[in-house]
Amino acid sequence: MRLRSFVTSAFITLFLISAVSPASADAAKPGQSMTHMKTAVGVASTLEAAGVILYVQGGATAAVIGENLSAATSQVVFHIPVTANKAGVQHVGSNIIFFNSANNQQLTLKNPVIDLAKGVVSATIPQAGDAKIDVLTITNASQAKPKITNDKKAKQRTTAYTGAALVLAPGVAATIASVLGLPAGSLPDGLAFATADVTLYSKTK
Repeated sequence: MRLRSFVTSAFITLFLISAVSPASADAAKPGQSMTHMKTAVGVASTLEAAGVILYVQGGATAAVIGENLSAATSQVVFHIPVTANKAGVQHVGSNIIFFNSANNQQLTLKNPVIDLAKGVVSATIPQAGDAKIDVLTITNASQAKPKITNDKKAKQRTTAYTGAALVLAPGVAATIASVLGLPAGSLPDGLAFATADVTLYSKTK
C-alpha cells in the first residue's frame, strides 16, 4: 500500500472501558486489522490531576501500564479494530473520550482517522457542533514506512506501520479544556499525546 494513500483511524482511538483500571488489552484476532496506541509518559497523570479520565468506546479496548493513572510513569494502551474500509482504512464506531469526573462533562473524538500523507489525525467532535477537525499532528509522518510481509500459505499480506508520534494539534488543548470546564492552561499546547502502530491485513491472490 502506498504511503501517500494510507488513511487509517487512530486513535487514537481504541478503548472499551467504563472506568480506566489495570486490565488486559485484547490482541488483534486473525485476519483483523488493528491500531495499537500507547499514551506518552505523563499524559495519564496530567489528565488525572485535572480530574480527567481517558478511555475508549465502541469495539476498542484499553489497559493501564503502571500502578494507576496518577503515577507519573503510567501509560494507557489502546487496541482499535478496523471496522470499515472506505477511502483507505479507517476505524468507524470507536471513539476516544476525555471525561471530567468533577462536573460530568466530556469531549468525544468520534471516528478518528489517521492520514499519514497529511500528517494529521482528524475526528468529529459532537460537543463542538459535530465539527471535524485535526486533533493530532503526526510529527514523523514523512519518515513512516510500512513493513510488508506476505504469507503465501495463508494468502495474506500484512502491512505494518510503527512508531507514529502523535501530539495535540495547535489549539486542541485549549478546546479540550474549554469543553471540559477546566482552567485555561490546564493542558499544554502541543502536548506529546501518544505513539501508534497500525497493522493491516489483506488477502493476496
